[in-house]
Amino acid sequence: MKGKFITIEGGEGAGKSTNLIFIRQYLKAAEKKVVLTREPGGTSVGEKIRDVLLDKKQIDISNDTELLMMFAARAQHIEHVILPALNAGDWVLCDRFTDATYAYQGGGRGIDNERIATLENWVQGTLRPDLTLLLDLPVEEGMKRANKRSEPDRFEQEKLEFFNRVRNAYLNMARTNTGRYRIVDASTSLENVQEQITQILDEFCVDNIL
Repeated sequence: MKGKFITIEGGEGAGKSTNLIFIRQYLKAAEKKVVLTREPGGTSVGEKIRDVLLDKKQIDISNDTELLMMFAARAQHIEHVILPALNAGDWVLCDRFTDATYAYQGGGRGIDNERIATLENWVQGTLRPDLTLLLDLPVEEGMKRANKRSEPDRFEQEKLEFFNRVRNAYLNMARTNTGRYRIVDASTSLENVQEQITQILDEFCVDNIL
């Protein structure tokens, strides 16, 4: 039996890391074998690419180079982690996937979505997430949270206008992909956020007869 592929998306400070752990615990309680991973990263090659992409000293990475590095890491990730897990019947829980590329490199950097789609189809074939949770909150609030968490990386040093474009791109994807997207209001308390997530997962698990 093929496993399910769940992705978590959202801007800076949305609480993805905390809620990934919560979702993994939920799925384990439902007796699912869960593979928790992230993008960019997920493999030894991908993690090295991630280090370069997030290094705030790497200010001369062009937009096209950034895009291609994202998909290079993704190709390795899919072949060595995601597809083997899904084919074994495991559930894959991923911190960001290709929607983040449409949001950050498309919405944020202004790369045409058709160019991204060409790479998506080449690298992924028919692979798409079964469920995507978008943790959404106003950019200003998210950046306040992120700045309290750690020193800003190369992306987090961008201006608010960049992150507003990212957020708008995410929301546009959610509105046009209602079959797999679920929007979670991440501006509320952690308890409320996790209540929203639980309701979404309850419905998803019923639909997929676990």
